[in-house]
Amino acid sequence: MHNITFDFSDLHRHGSAFYDFLKLRKKVFVDQLGWDVPHDAQVEMDQYDTPVAHYSLVVDEDGEVVGGARAMATTAMWGVHSYMLRDAHLGKLKYIPPEILPHDIATPEVWECTRLVIADKLTTHEARAACLRMIVDGLVERARAQGATEMICLSSIALMRALRQIGYDVTRAGPTYRNDEDGRVYAALRMPAEFAHRETMPLVAAQAHATMAEGFGSTRHAA
Repeated sequence: MHNITFDFSDLHRHGSAFYDFLKLRKKVFVDQLGWDVPHDAQVEMDQYDTPVAHYSLVVDEDGEVVGGARAMATTAMWGVHSYMLRDAHLGKLKYIPPEILPHDIATPEVWECTRLVIADKLTTHEARAACLRMIVDGLVERARAQGATEMICLSSIALMRALRQIGYDVTRAGPTYRNDEDGRVYAALRMPAEFAHRETMPLVAAQAHATMAEGFGSTRHAA
C-alpha cells in the first residue's frame, strides 16, 4: 500500500483515484451505514468536496483505493459553506447539534478532517491500522505544509481510541451525541498536526472493523 495526496489542481495526476474514493464513500456511508447524504448510484459527494479541499488516499498493490479522507483549513469558504463543524456550530446543518463545537474556530493553524473511510477489503488488524496511519499522516503532511498546528474532526469515540493506539495524541474537544442513523456516539476531536509517534499496535476487532465507516464527518448534510 502507498499514500497519495492531492487537491483539485492535481487530482488528474492520479487517474481515477478521486472518483474511486467517492465510490468507496458511497459503499460505506450510504450502502452500509444508511446515511442520508448526497449520492447517486455510484458515488457519494457533498458540498465540502470543492477546490479548497485536500485529500489523502491509500492505494493497494492492485491500484485500488482502499482508504482515504478529506481535510481543509478552518478558514476555508466555498459559496455559503465553510467547513462542516463550523457550519454545524452556526446552525446550518440541522442533524448535528451546534454545541458539538463549543467555540467558533476559523484560523489557518487549525484544519478539519472529514470523510475518513477504509475498505472492507483490508481484513487484518495490521492492514487496517497501517492504512489508517497512512491516511492520517497524509492529512497531517498537507496541513503542516500550509502552516497548520492542529487538526479537528467530528468522529466516533471508537476512532479516538484507535488513533491513540497508533500514535496520535487525540482528545475530545466537546460533548458527545448519538447519531440517529447508525446509533453510534460521536464527538469533536482534536490533535496536534503531528505524525504518528509510536509503532503501530494491533487494533481491537471492534475498532479495526470499519473504524472509518464511523469516521470523520458522521452526519447527514443539508446541501
